[in-house]
Amino acid sequence: MPPIRGQNSRNSIEQEGRIILAIQAFQNKEIPTIREAARQFQVPNTTLQRRIDGHPFRTETRANSHKLTPEEEKSLLQWILSMDTRGSAPRPSMVREMANILLGERSNQTVGRNWATSYIKRYPELKSRSSRRYDYKRALCEDPRIIMPWFELVRRTIDENGIQPEDIYNFDETGFAMGLIATAKVITRAEYYGRRSVLQPGNREWVTSIECVGATGFVLPPTIIFKARTYHYEAWYDDLPDDWRIEISDNGWTTDQIGLRWLEKQFIPMTIGRTKGKYRLLVLDGHGSHLSPHFDRLCSENDIIPICMPPHSSHLLQPLDVGCFASLKRAYGGMIEAKARCNINHIDKLDFLEAFPRARAEAFKPSTIQNAFEAAGLVPFDPGKVNSKLDVQLRTPTPLGSRPGSRSSAWSPKTPANPKQLDRQASSIKSLISRQLQRDLSPIERQIDQLIKATQFSMHNTAILRQQIHDLRAANETQKKKRQKSTRRIAQFQGFDSHEGREAFSNLNQANEAQNAPPAELNSSASQPV
Repeated sequence: MPPIRGQNSRNSIEQEGRIILAIQAFQNKEIPTIREAARQFQVPNTTLQRRIDGHPFRTETRANSHKLTPEEEKSLLQWILSMDTRGSAPRPSMVREMANILLGERSNQTVGRNWATSYIKRYPELKSRSSRRYDYKRALCEDPRIIMPWFELVRRTIDENGIQPEDIYNFDETGFAMGLIATAKVITRAEYYGRRSVLQPGNREWVTSIECVGATGFVLPPTIIFKARTYHYEAWYDDLPDDWRIEISDNGWTTDQIGLRWLEKQFIPMTIGRTKGKYRLLVLDGHGSHLSPHFDRLCSENDIIPICMPPHSSHLLQPLDVGCFASLKRAYGGMIEAKARCNINHIDKLDFLEAFPRARAEAFKPSTIQNAFEAAGLVPFDPGKVNSKLDVQLRTPTPLGSRPGSRSSAWSPKTPANPKQLDRQASSIKSLISRQLQRDLSPIERQIDQLIKATQFSMHNTAILRQQIHDLRAANETQKKKRQKSTRRIAQFQGFDSHEGREAFSNLNQANEAQNAPPAELNSSASQPV
Protein backbone atom coordinates (compact mmCIF):
# COMPACT_ATOMS: atom_id res chain seq x y z
CA MET A 1 0.00 0.00 0.00
CA PRO A 2 1.49 3.40 -0.94
CA PRO A 3 2.31 5.79 1.92
CA ILE A 4 -0.13 8.49 2.88
CA ARG A 5 1.84 11.67 2.24
CA GLY A 6 -0.29 13.89 4.44
CA GLN A 7 0.08 11.56 7.43
CA ASN A 8 3.85 11.30 6.88
CA SER A 9 4.13 15.09 6.84
CA ARG A 10 2.21 15.41 10.13
CA ASN A 11 4.36 12.72 11.76
CA SER A 12 7.52 14.54 10.66
CA ILE A 13 6.31 17.83 12.15
CA GLU A 14 5.31 16.14 15.44
CA GLN A 15 8.70 14.40 15.68
CA GLU A 16 10.47 17.70 15.05
CA GLY A 17 8.59 19.22 18.00
CA ARG A 18 9.67 16.36 20.28
CA ILE A 19 13.28 16.72 19.08
CA ILE A 20 13.28 20.44 20.00
CA LEU A 21 11.96 19.60 23.49
CA ALA A 22 14.58 16.86 23.89
CA ILE A 23 17.37 19.24 22.91
CA GLN A 24 16.18 21.84 25.41
CA ALA A 25 15.95 19.25 28.17
CA PHE A 26 19.46 17.95 27.46
CA GLN A 27 21.02 21.43 27.24
CA ASN A 28 19.32 22.48 30.48
CA LYS A 29 20.78 19.32 32.10
CA GLU A 30 17.32 18.05 32.99
CA ILE A 31 18.30 14.74 31.35
CA PRO A 32 21.91 13.52 31.75
CA THR A 33 22.45 11.71 28.40
CA ILE A 34 21.35 12.03 24.80
CA ARG A 35 20.23 8.40 24.69
CA GLU A 36 17.97 8.89 27.73
CA ALA A 37 16.49 12.08 26.18
CA ALA A 38 15.77 10.20 22.94
CA ARG A 39 14.04 7.42 24.90
CA GLN A 40 11.88 9.75 26.98
CA PHE A 41 10.74 11.90 24.04
CA GLN A 42 10.39 8.91 21.66
CA VAL A 43 12.72 10.16 18.93
CA PRO A 44 15.56 8.35 17.09
CA ASN A 45 18.81 8.56 19.04
CA THR A 46 20.89 9.12 15.85
CA THR A 47 18.63 11.95 14.67
CA LEU A 48 18.80 13.67 18.05
CA GLN A 49 22.60 13.35 18.09
CA ARG A 50 22.87 14.93 14.60
CA ARG A 51 20.60 17.80 15.56
CA ILE A 52 22.63 18.55 18.69
CA ASP A 53 25.77 18.53 16.50
CA GLY A 54 24.29 21.33 14.40
CA HIS A 55 22.60 19.57 11.46
CA PRO A 56 19.41 21.48 10.48
CA PHE A 57 15.91 20.10 9.98
CA ARG A 58 15.84 18.78 6.40
CA THR A 59 12.42 20.24 5.58
CA GLU A 60 13.71 23.74 6.38
CA THR A 61 17.00 23.25 4.52
CA ARG A 62 17.56 24.63 1.02
CA ALA A 63 18.11 21.81 -1.49
CA ASN A 64 21.65 21.36 -2.80
CA SER A 65 20.36 21.05 -6.37
CA HIS A 66 19.27 24.70 -6.60
CA LYS A 67 21.20 26.36 -9.40
CA LEU A 68 20.42 29.96 -8.47
CA THR A 69 21.66 31.46 -5.24
CA PRO A 70 19.13 32.91 -2.76
CA GLU A 71 20.19 36.43 -3.76
CA GLU A 72 19.64 35.65 -7.44
CA GLU A 73 16.20 34.21 -6.74
CA LYS A 74 15.24 37.27 -4.70
CA SER A 75 16.41 39.56 -7.51
CA LEU A 76 14.27 37.56 -9.92
CA LEU A 77 11.32 37.84 -7.54
CA GLN A 78 11.65 41.63 -7.44
CA TRP A 79 11.78 41.74 -11.25
CA ILE A 80 8.59 39.66 -11.57
CA LEU A 81 6.73 41.85 -9.08
CA SER A 82 7.96 44.98 -10.86
CA MET A 83 6.81 43.69 -14.26
CA ASP A 84 3.45 42.71 -12.82
CA THR A 85 2.96 46.15 -11.27
CA ARG A 86 3.54 47.73 -14.69
CA GLY A 87 0.90 45.54 -16.34
CA SER A 88 3.40 43.21 -18.06
CA ALA A 89 3.30 40.07 -15.93
CA PRO A 90 5.82 37.67 -17.52
CA ARG A 91 5.14 34.20 -18.83
CA PRO A 92 6.94 31.19 -17.32
CA SER A 93 9.18 31.04 -20.40
CA MET A 94 10.29 34.64 -19.80
CA VAL A 95 11.02 33.90 -16.14
CA ARG A 96 13.11 30.91 -17.22
CA GLU A 97 14.95 33.05 -19.77
CA MET A 98 15.74 35.72 -17.18
CA ALA A 99 16.96 33.02 -14.74
CA ASN A 100 19.35 31.79 -17.44
CA ILE A 101 20.64 35.34 -17.89
CA LEU A 102 21.41 35.62 -14.16
CA LEU A 103 22.96 32.14 -14.15
CA GLY A 104 25.03 32.96 -17.23
CA GLU A 105 26.75 35.75 -15.30
CA ARG A 106 28.72 33.19 -13.29
CA SER A 107 28.50 29.81 -15.10
CA ASN A 108 27.59 28.09 -18.38
CA GLN A 109 24.61 26.23 -16.89
CA THR A 110 20.93 26.73 -17.67
CA VAL A 111 17.80 25.95 -15.69
CA GLY A 112 15.49 23.10 -16.65
CA ARG A 113 12.28 23.28 -18.64
CA ASN A 114 10.06 23.05 -15.53
CA TRP A 115 12.24 25.23 -13.33
CA ALA A 116 9.79 28.14 -13.32
CA THR A 117 7.02 25.91 -11.91
CA SER A 118 9.17 24.84 -8.96
CA TYR A 119 10.35 28.41 -8.45
CA ILE A 120 6.76 29.70 -8.14
CA LYS A 121 5.96 27.05 -5.53
CA ARG A 122 8.86 28.22 -3.35
CA TYR A 123 7.58 31.80 -3.14
CA PRO A 124 4.08 32.44 -1.73
CA GLU A 125 4.18 35.96 -3.24
CA LEU A 126 3.80 34.43 -6.72
CA LYS A 127 1.08 32.43 -8.37
CA SER A 128 0.54 31.10 -11.89
CA ARG A 129 -2.85 31.84 -13.43
CA SER A 130 -4.41 30.85 -16.72
CA SER A 131 -7.73 31.20 -18.52
CA ARG A 132 -9.52 28.96 -20.96
CA ARG A 133 -12.10 29.89 -23.55
CA TYR A 134 -14.82 27.39 -24.29
CA ASP A 135 -17.83 27.84 -26.57
CA TYR A 136 -21.14 26.67 -25.15
CA LYS A 137 -22.49 25.74 -28.62
CA ARG A 138 -19.46 23.54 -29.23
CA ALA A 139 -20.11 21.66 -26.01
CA LEU A 140 -23.70 21.01 -27.06
CA CYS A 141 -22.50 19.51 -30.37
CA GLU A 142 -20.16 17.04 -28.67
CA ASP A 143 -22.65 14.26 -29.24
CA PRO A 144 -21.60 10.82 -30.59
CA ARG A 145 -24.85 10.71 -32.58
CA ILE A 146 -23.53 13.70 -34.60
CA ILE A 147 -19.80 12.94 -34.70
CA MET A 148 -19.77 9.20 -35.50
CA PRO A 149 -21.89 9.43 -38.69
CA TRP A 150 -19.37 11.96 -40.01
CA PHE A 151 -16.52 9.52 -39.44
CA GLU A 152 -18.52 6.86 -41.26
CA LEU A 153 -18.89 9.26 -44.21
CA VAL A 154 -15.14 9.90 -44.23
CA ARG A 155 -14.35 6.16 -44.12
CA ARG A 156 -16.77 5.42 -46.95
CA THR A 157 -15.38 8.26 -49.08
CA ILE A 158 -11.79 7.06 -48.60
CA ASP A 159 -12.64 3.43 -49.37
CA GLU A 160 -14.81 4.12 -52.44
CA ASN A 161 -12.33 6.49 -54.08
CA GLY A 162 -9.07 4.83 -53.02
CA ILE A 163 -7.74 8.00 -51.36
CA GLN A 164 -4.21 7.65 -50.00
CA PRO A 165 -3.22 9.15 -46.63
CA GLU A 166 -0.76 11.45 -48.49
CA ASP A 167 -3.70 12.96 -50.40
CA ILE A 168 -5.74 14.08 -47.36
CA TYR A 169 -5.65 17.82 -46.65
CA ASN A 170 -7.30 20.22 -44.24
CA PHE A 171 -8.05 23.82 -45.18
CA ASP A 172 -9.44 26.68 -43.11
CA GLU A 173 -9.03 30.36 -42.29
CA THR A 174 -7.91 31.90 -39.02
CA GLY A 175 -8.18 35.54 -38.07
CA PHE A 176 -6.05 37.93 -36.05
CA ALA A 177 -6.72 41.28 -34.48
CA MET A 178 -3.26 42.61 -35.31
CA GLY A 179 -2.59 44.40 -32.02
CA LEU A 180 -4.35 42.17 -29.49
CA ILE A 181 -2.54 39.69 -27.25
CA ALA A 182 -4.16 36.31 -26.64
CA THR A 183 -4.99 35.15 -23.12
CA ALA A 184 -1.94 33.41 -21.67
CA LYS A 185 -0.50 32.16 -18.40
CA VAL A 186 1.46 34.82 -16.53
CA ILE A 187 3.20 35.03 -13.15
CA THR A 188 1.79 37.65 -10.82
CA ARG A 189 1.42 38.58 -7.15
CA ALA A 190 -0.30 35.92 -5.04
CA GLU A 191 -2.69 38.42 -3.41
CA TYR A 192 -3.96 39.64 -6.81
CA TYR A 193 -7.50 38.37 -7.40
CA GLY A 194 -8.95 37.50 -10.79
CA ARG A 195 -7.41 37.70 -14.25
CA ARG A 196 -4.29 39.83 -14.58
CA SER A 197 -4.38 42.69 -17.07
CA VAL A 198 -1.51 42.78 -19.58
CA LEU A 199 -0.65 45.81 -21.69
CA GLN A 200 -1.22 45.46 -25.44
CA PRO A 201 -1.03 47.77 -28.47
CA GLY A 202 -4.77 47.48 -29.02
CA ASN A 203 -5.03 47.71 -32.82
CA ARG A 204 -8.16 45.70 -33.68
CA GLU A 205 -7.75 45.79 -37.44
CA TRP A 206 -8.55 42.30 -38.70
CA VAL A 207 -6.33 40.16 -40.88
CA THR A 208 -7.12 36.63 -42.07
CA SER A 209 -4.76 33.84 -43.05
CA ILE A 210 -5.90 30.94 -45.25
CA GLU A 211 -3.97 27.83 -44.24
CA CYS A 212 -3.82 24.31 -45.62
CA VAL A 213 -1.88 21.30 -44.34
CA GLY A 214 -1.46 17.71 -45.47
CA ALA A 215 -1.57 14.56 -43.37
CA THR A 216 2.15 13.91 -44.03
CA GLY A 217 3.13 17.26 -42.48
CA PHE A 218 3.22 19.23 -45.75
CA VAL A 219 2.30 22.91 -45.38
CA LEU A 220 1.00 25.03 -48.25
CA PRO A 221 2.02 28.70 -48.42
CA PRO A 222 -0.64 30.92 -46.85
CA THR A 223 -2.90 33.52 -48.36
CA ILE A 224 -3.01 36.64 -46.18
CA ILE A 225 -6.10 38.84 -46.42
CA PHE A 226 -5.70 42.49 -45.39
CA LYS A 227 -8.38 45.08 -44.84
CA ALA A 228 -8.15 47.41 -47.86
CA ARG A 229 -10.30 48.49 -50.77
CA THR A 230 -8.13 48.91 -53.84
CA TYR A 231 -4.43 49.29 -53.25
CA HIS A 232 -1.53 46.93 -52.61
CA TYR A 233 1.59 48.52 -51.09
CA GLU A 234 5.00 47.67 -52.43
CA ALA A 235 6.44 47.31 -48.92
CA TRP A 236 4.17 44.33 -48.24
CA TYR A 237 6.21 42.20 -50.62
CA ASP A 238 9.73 43.28 -49.65
CA ASP A 239 10.63 40.35 -47.39
CA LEU A 240 7.79 37.97 -48.25
CA PRO A 241 8.54 34.50 -49.73
CA ASP A 242 7.71 34.23 -53.42
CA ASP A 243 4.93 31.64 -52.99
CA TRP A 244 3.00 33.57 -50.30
CA ARG A 245 -0.09 35.39 -51.52
CA ILE A 246 -1.75 38.62 -50.35
CA GLU A 247 -5.43 39.44 -50.95
CA ILE A 248 -7.51 42.42 -49.86
CA SER A 249 -11.14 42.76 -48.80
CA ASP A 250 -13.30 45.48 -47.26
CA ASN A 251 -13.14 44.04 -43.74
CA GLY A 252 -10.17 41.66 -43.75
CA TRP A 253 -12.37 38.57 -43.99
CA THR A 254 -12.38 36.02 -46.77
CA THR A 255 -14.91 36.11 -49.61
CA ASP A 256 -16.21 33.63 -52.19
CA GLN A 257 -13.87 35.10 -54.82
CA ILE A 258 -10.80 34.91 -52.56
CA GLY A 259 -11.58 31.31 -51.62
CA LEU A 260 -11.97 30.44 -55.30
CA ARG A 261 -8.66 32.11 -56.23
CA TRP A 262 -6.90 30.29 -53.39
CA LEU A 263 -8.15 26.96 -54.74
CA GLU A 264 -7.19 27.81 -58.32
CA LYS A 265 -3.83 29.54 -57.80
CA GLN A 266 -2.44 27.78 -54.72
CA PHE A 267 -4.00 24.49 -53.71
CA ILE A 268 -4.38 22.90 -57.15
CA PRO A 269 -0.92 23.83 -58.57
CA MET A 270 0.95 23.00 -55.36
CA THR A 271 -0.65 19.64 -54.61
CA ILE A 272 -1.18 18.11 -58.06
CA GLY A 273 2.46 17.07 -58.32
CA ARG A 274 2.34 15.41 -54.88
CA THR A 275 -0.78 13.33 -55.51
CA LYS A 276 -0.30 9.58 -54.98
CA GLY A 277 -3.73 8.42 -56.13
CA LYS A 278 -6.36 9.92 -58.37
CA TYR A 279 -8.36 11.91 -55.84
CA ARG A 280 -7.48 14.40 -53.12
CA LEU A 281 -9.66 14.70 -50.01
CA LEU A 282 -10.09 18.26 -48.71
CA VAL A 283 -11.56 18.48 -45.20
CA LEU A 284 -13.19 21.87 -44.49
CA ASP A 285 -15.84 23.53 -42.39
CA GLY A 286 -19.22 24.84 -43.53
CA HIS A 287 -18.17 28.46 -44.19
CA GLY A 288 -20.10 30.08 -47.03
CA SER A 289 -16.99 30.65 -49.16
CA HIS A 290 -16.36 26.88 -49.13
CA LEU A 291 -19.80 25.91 -50.36
CA SER A 292 -20.22 28.09 -53.43
CA PRO A 293 -21.16 26.38 -56.73
CA HIS A 294 -17.99 27.66 -58.45
CA PHE A 295 -15.81 26.23 -55.65
CA ASP A 296 -17.54 22.85 -55.90
CA ARG A 297 -17.31 22.79 -59.71
CA LEU A 298 -13.58 23.59 -59.67
CA CYS A 299 -13.02 20.78 -57.15
CA SER A 300 -14.93 18.34 -59.37
CA GLU A 301 -12.91 19.30 -62.46
CA ASN A 302 -9.61 18.68 -60.64
CA ASP A 303 -10.46 15.40 -58.82
CA ILE A 304 -10.78 17.06 -55.42
CA ILE A 305 -13.39 15.74 -53.00
CA PRO A 306 -14.42 18.38 -50.43
CA ILE A 307 -16.04 17.06 -47.28
CA CYS A 308 -17.58 19.38 -44.69
CA MET A 309 -17.56 18.79 -40.94
CA PRO A 310 -20.70 19.07 -38.78
CA PRO A 311 -21.28 22.60 -37.42
CA HIS A 312 -19.50 23.64 -34.18
CA SER A 313 -17.28 20.54 -34.26
CA SER A 314 -14.06 21.84 -35.80
CA HIS A 315 -12.37 21.92 -32.37
CA LEU A 316 -12.60 18.10 -32.41
CA LEU A 317 -12.50 17.10 -36.08
CA GLN A 318 -10.30 19.67 -37.83
CA PRO A 319 -6.52 19.10 -37.55
CA LEU A 320 -5.76 22.82 -37.93
CA ASP A 321 -7.94 23.64 -34.92
CA VAL A 322 -6.76 20.63 -32.91
CA GLY A 323 -3.04 21.20 -33.20
CA CYS A 324 -1.97 24.27 -35.19
CA PHE A 325 -4.07 27.42 -34.84
CA ALA A 326 -3.77 27.65 -31.04
CA SER A 327 0.02 27.35 -31.27
CA LEU A 328 0.09 29.91 -34.08
CA LYS A 329 -1.90 32.49 -32.15
CA ARG A 330 0.06 31.86 -28.97
CA ALA A 331 3.36 32.36 -30.80
CA TYR A 332 2.08 35.50 -32.58
CA GLY A 333 0.66 36.90 -29.33
CA GLY A 334 4.01 36.38 -27.62
CA MET A 335 5.80 38.37 -30.33
CA ILE A 336 3.27 41.22 -30.14
CA GLU A 337 3.56 41.17 -26.36
CA ALA A 338 7.33 41.55 -26.67
CA LYS A 339 6.81 44.63 -28.85
CA ALA A 340 4.37 46.07 -26.30
CA ARG A 341 6.97 45.66 -23.55
CA CYS A 342 9.28 47.81 -25.67
CA ASN A 343 6.64 50.62 -25.77
CA ILE A 344 5.55 49.95 -29.36
CA ASN A 345 1.92 51.03 -29.04
CA HIS A 346 0.70 50.44 -32.58
CA ILE A 347 0.93 47.31 -34.75
CA ASP A 348 0.35 47.82 -38.47
CA LYS A 349 0.48 45.55 -41.51
CA LEU A 350 4.28 45.74 -41.83
CA ASP A 351 4.66 44.72 -38.17
CA PHE A 352 2.28 41.83 -38.82
CA LEU A 353 4.28 40.68 -41.86
CA GLU A 354 7.46 40.84 -39.77
CA ALA A 355 6.08 38.76 -36.86
CA PHE A 356 3.69 36.35 -38.58
CA PRO A 357 6.23 34.28 -40.61
CA ARG A 358 8.26 33.58 -37.47
CA ALA A 359 5.17 32.62 -35.49
CA ARG A 360 3.99 30.39 -38.34
CA ALA A 361 7.34 28.60 -38.59
CA GLU A 362 7.16 27.89 -34.86
CA ALA A 363 3.61 26.50 -35.01
CA PHE A 364 3.49 24.63 -38.35
CA LYS A 365 6.03 21.88 -37.80
CA PRO A 366 5.63 18.52 -39.63
CA SER A 367 5.45 16.56 -36.37
CA THR A 368 2.79 18.94 -35.01
CA ILE A 369 0.67 18.57 -38.14
CA GLN A 370 0.94 14.77 -38.15
CA ASN A 371 -0.02 14.64 -34.48
CA ALA A 372 -3.00 16.91 -35.22
CA PHE A 373 -4.32 14.58 -37.95
CA GLU A 374 -3.88 11.66 -35.56
CA ALA A 375 -5.68 13.46 -32.72
CA ALA A 376 -8.54 14.29 -35.10
CA GLY A 377 -8.89 10.58 -35.91
CA LEU A 378 -8.23 11.01 -39.65
CA VAL A 379 -4.71 9.66 -40.34
CA PRO A 380 -4.46 6.94 -39.18
CA PHE A 381 -8.24 6.55 -39.28
CA ASP A 382 -9.35 6.05 -35.68
CA PRO A 383 -12.70 7.58 -34.56
CA GLY A 384 -11.93 6.40 -31.03
CA LYS A 385 -9.42 9.26 -30.70
CA VAL A 386 -12.32 11.71 -30.84
CA ASN A 387 -14.96 9.50 -29.23
CA SER A 388 -12.90 9.39 -26.05
CA LYS A 389 -13.20 13.20 -25.78
CA LEU A 390 -16.99 13.37 -26.08
CA ASP A 391 -17.63 13.15 -22.34
CA VAL A 392 -16.82 16.83 -21.84
CA GLN A 393 -18.91 18.47 -19.10
CA LEU A 394 -19.53 22.18 -18.87
CA ARG A 395 -17.90 23.81 -15.85
CA THR A 396 -18.03 27.31 -14.38
CA PRO A 397 -15.41 28.99 -15.51
CA THR A 398 24.11 40.81 -21.09
CA PRO A 399 27.95 41.02 -21.79
CA LEU A 400 29.51 37.73 -20.69
CA GLY A 401 31.78 37.70 -17.66
CA SER A 402 35.54 37.87 -17.94
CA ARG A 403 37.44 34.69 -18.65
CA PRO A 404 38.02 32.68 -15.43
CA GLY A 405 41.46 33.26 -14.04
CA SER A 406 43.75 31.03 -12.06
CA ARG A 407 42.26 28.83 -9.34
CA SER A 408 44.86 30.16 -6.92
CA SER A 409 43.45 31.59 -3.70
CA ALA A 410 45.80 34.57 -3.88
CA TRP A 411 43.91 37.83 -3.96
CA SER A 412 44.24 39.87 -7.12
CA PRO A 413 43.17 43.54 -6.82
CA LYS A 414 40.85 43.60 -9.84
CA THR A 415 37.28 44.83 -9.97
CA PRO A 416 34.93 41.78 -10.17
CA ALA A 417 32.77 41.79 -13.30
CA ASN A 418 30.24 39.10 -12.32
CA PRO A 419 28.95 37.26 -9.21
CA LYS A 420 31.38 34.39 -9.67
CA GLN A 421 34.39 36.69 -9.58
CA LEU A 422 32.84 38.54 -6.62
CA ASP A 423 32.63 35.30 -4.60
CA ARG A 424 36.27 34.48 -5.36
CA GLN A 425 37.39 37.98 -4.40
CA ALA A 426 35.40 37.89 -1.14
CA SER A 427 36.87 34.52 -0.19
CA SER A 428 40.37 35.81 -0.89
CA ILE A 429 39.78 38.98 1.16
CA LYS A 430 38.52 37.00 4.17
CA SER A 431 41.51 34.66 4.01
CA LEU A 432 43.94 37.57 3.72
CA ILE A 433 42.43 39.44 6.70
CA SER A 434 42.43 36.26 8.79
CA ARG A 435 46.13 35.68 8.15
CA GLN A 436 47.01 39.32 8.89
CA LEU A 437 45.04 39.78 12.12
CA GLN A 438 45.30 36.25 13.57
CA ARG A 439 42.04 36.54 15.54
CA ASP A 440 38.29 35.86 15.35
CA LEU A 441 36.79 37.61 12.34
CA SER A 442 33.08 36.86 12.89
CA PRO A 443 31.98 40.54 13.16
CA ILE A 444 34.13 41.55 10.18
CA GLU A 445 32.88 38.59 8.13
CA ARG A 446 29.26 39.52 8.81
CA GLN A 447 29.88 43.05 7.55
CA ILE A 448 31.73 41.76 4.49
CA ASP A 449 28.85 39.35 3.77
CA GLN A 450 26.38 42.24 3.90
CA LEU A 451 28.48 44.22 1.43
CA ILE A 452 28.75 41.16 -0.82
CA LYS A 453 25.00 40.62 -0.75
CA ALA A 454 24.32 44.25 -1.67
CA THR A 455 26.83 44.01 -4.52
CA GLN A 456 25.23 40.79 -5.77
CA PHE A 457 21.80 42.43 -5.86
CA SER A 458 23.27 45.29 -7.88
CA MET A 459 24.93 42.88 -10.33
CA HIS A 460 21.72 40.90 -10.78
CA ASN A 461 19.69 44.05 -11.40
CA THR A 462 22.33 45.18 -13.88
CA ALA A 463 22.01 41.89 -15.80
CA ILE A 464 18.22 42.26 -15.95
CA LEU A 465 18.43 45.90 -17.09
CA ARG A 466 21.07 44.98 -19.68
CA GLN A 467 18.67 42.45 -21.23
CA GLN A 468 15.80 44.96 -21.26
CA ILE A 469 18.02 47.57 -22.95
CA HIS A 470 19.05 44.99 -25.55
CA ASP A 471 15.38 44.23 -26.33
CA LEU A 472 14.54 47.94 -26.59
CA ARG A 473 17.43 48.58 -28.97
CA ALA A 474 16.44 45.63 -31.16
CA ALA A 475 12.85 46.90 -31.30
CA ASN A 476 14.10 50.40 -32.17
CA GLU A 477 16.20 49.04 -35.04
CA THR A 478 13.16 47.19 -36.36
CA GLN A 479 11.12 50.40 -36.26
CA LYS A 480 13.88 52.28 -38.11
CA LYS A 481 13.92 49.69 -40.90
CA LYS A 482 10.13 49.83 -41.15
CA ARG A 483 10.14 53.63 -41.56
CA GLN A 484 12.60 53.27 -44.45
CA LYS A 485 10.31 50.98 -46.44
CA SER A 486 8.51 52.24 -49.48
CA THR A 487 4.95 53.58 -49.13
CA ARG A 488 4.06 53.39 -52.82
CA ARG A 489 0.88 51.56 -53.79
CA ILE A 490 -0.74 50.23 -56.91
CA ALA A 491 -4.41 49.90 -57.86
CA GLN A 492 -5.39 46.21 -58.03
CA PHE A 493 -8.62 44.47 -57.02
CA GLN A 494 -7.32 40.91 -57.21
CA GLY A 495 -4.51 39.46 -55.13
CA PHE A 496 -0.81 39.09 -55.90
CA ASP A 497 1.67 36.46 -54.90
CA SER A 498 5.06 37.87 -53.93
CA HIS A 499 6.66 37.39 -57.34
CA GLU A 500 3.72 39.02 -59.14
CA GLY A 501 3.71 41.90 -56.62
CA ARG A 502 7.40 42.67 -57.10
CA GLU A 503 7.06 42.47 -60.87
CA ALA A 504 4.06 44.84 -60.84
CA PHE A 505 5.91 47.46 -58.80
CA SER A 506 9.01 47.04 -60.97
CA ASN A 507 6.93 47.77 -64.08
CA LEU A 508 5.45 50.77 -62.28
CA ASN A 509 8.96 52.06 -61.54
CA GLN A 510 9.97 51.72 -65.18
CA ALA A 511 6.83 53.52 -66.34
CA ASN A 512 7.42 56.39 -63.91
CA GLU A 513 11.06 56.71 -64.99
CA ALA A 514 10.08 56.79 -68.64
CA GLN A 515 7.43 59.44 -67.93
CA ASN A 516 9.80 61.65 -65.94
CA ALA A 517 12.79 61.31 -68.31
CA PRO A 518 13.83 64.61 -70.02
CA PRO A 519 13.16 64.88 -73.79
CA ALA A 520 15.99 63.80 -76.04
CA GLU A 521 18.34 66.64 -77.05
CA LEU A 522 18.22 67.79 -80.62
CA ASN A 523 21.06 66.91 -82.92
CA SER A 524 23.81 69.51 -82.38
CA SER A 525 24.46 69.80 -86.13
CA ALA A 526 20.90 70.88 -86.75
CA SER A 527 21.21 73.81 -84.34
CA GLN A 528 24.24 75.37 -86.05
CA PRO A 529 23.69 78.31 -88.48
CA VAL A 530 23.98 77.61 -92.20
